[in-house]
Amino acid sequence: MESTEYLVVGAGVSGLSFAGWLGEGAAARGRPAPELLVLEAEAEPGGYCRSVVRDGFVWDYAGHFFHFRHPEIEARLRARMPGAEVRTVVKRSLIRHRGRDIDFPFQKNIHQLDRDDFIDCLYGLFFRGEGEGGAPRSFKQMLRQRLGAGICERFLFPYNEKLYACDLDVLDPDAMGRFFPHADVADIVRNMKRPADDSYNATFTYPRGGAVEYVRALLSDLPPGAIACGEPLVALDLAAQVATTPRRQVRYRRLVSSVPLPRLCAMAGLAHDAAAFSWNKVLVFNLGFDRKGPSGVHWIYFPEPHLSFYRVGFYDNIHGGDRMSLYVEIGAPAAAELDVAGLRERVLADLAAERVIDGHRLVAWHSVVLDPAYVHITARSLAETARVRAVLEAAGVYSVGRYGAWTYCSIEDNMVETRALAGRFAPLL
Repeated sequence: MESTEYLVVGAGVSGLSFAGWLGEGAAARGRPAPELLVLEAEAEPGGYCRSVVRDGFVWDYAGHFFHFRHPEIEARLRARMPGAEVRTVVKRSLIRHRGRDIDFPFQKNIHQLDRDDFIDCLYGLFFRGEGEGGAPRSFKQMLRQRLGAGICERFLFPYNEKLYACDLDVLDPDAMGRFFPHADVADIVRNMKRPADDSYNATFTYPRGGAVEYVRALLSDLPPGAIACGEPLVALDLAAQVATTPRRQVRYRRLVSSVPLPRLCAMAGLAHDAAAFSWNKVLVFNLGFDRKGPSGVHWIYFPEPHLSFYRVGFYDNIHGGDRMSLYVEIGAPAAAELDVAGLRERVLADLAAERVIDGHRLVAWHSVVLDPAYVHITARSLAETARVRAVLEAAGVYSVGRYGAWTYCSIEDNMVETRALAGRFAPLL
């Protein structure tokens, strides 16, 4: 039986960054890199942070734009990307509301609505929370208590229902954490006079070669042969500390996994509350057209329920381009059967109806289903996630990342989390 000191399951950003941090920690102590093996189920590393090149278009599996809050992490990546063109962009995002484009976030720009909508939103904001005493018990109730019925009914409810593909009343009040753009009355009124987008992603960076450039930067830290692609984990013996793949068994000392948490529990035979974990899936269409479309916008949110998609992004407005290059996202319940061909035709019709395309010819396209995409953070999932992660950690298994920790986070957050984990192991290197 083979053995390794550290077994990493998943060669996405979480797994690759952990491996890099671990090696860096050993080098800082003048010690050789520890034994390490990375298992990846897919034929190539990157996880959801992969890119597709087709007919001159560069697309990601989804719109992966990096929002760095830690300059040392950005500098570390860029140092591993010699010659790459990386652009820092001041984001411009819009919300299409009844044919009118208003700036994001909706709640700070209600003054851009027509008069009747503006008055309804302002009225609801002023009398928000009336008749609802106590702390909010759900994400939906939190939205209504903080921002009022007018804002919620026009954007926050329909948009998030399309995104999460679930009843917002089941989600925890803090389901989006710091990523939800909160605003109080003073913020909203102040923005009418002095507009400011102070959301977490007001600026972002993006390489011309796609998000995979960041993955390649992370790969540069790994020794040759460290990654076994096309080799998924299929079973895990926690007591014996043995991982099984279709090809072999591997004994490990510590295991770091970014596999979706309920799936990891099942592979480990760990008793868990499976019903505590729910999620949506997202169908992403990458579309390339024969000529330019709207300029000066990076993505548009579409809350109207009759439209198939909830967001459309414009790759060609990041680095510049003479042909429109889009990503289009459709949320669906995890159990939904998706008719990709039928949905593509509906997407094209909806794009035409919303004036995103106007006689444009589709010259290239690609689609991918992200499953899971956004996890549903509920009171039940929070409790069960904490419990099973503690059980796993006691057995030397560390479940990390958006899906391993069953949370809402950014790509950079994954790197921060795995840096901290590698730091915990530093005295043992």
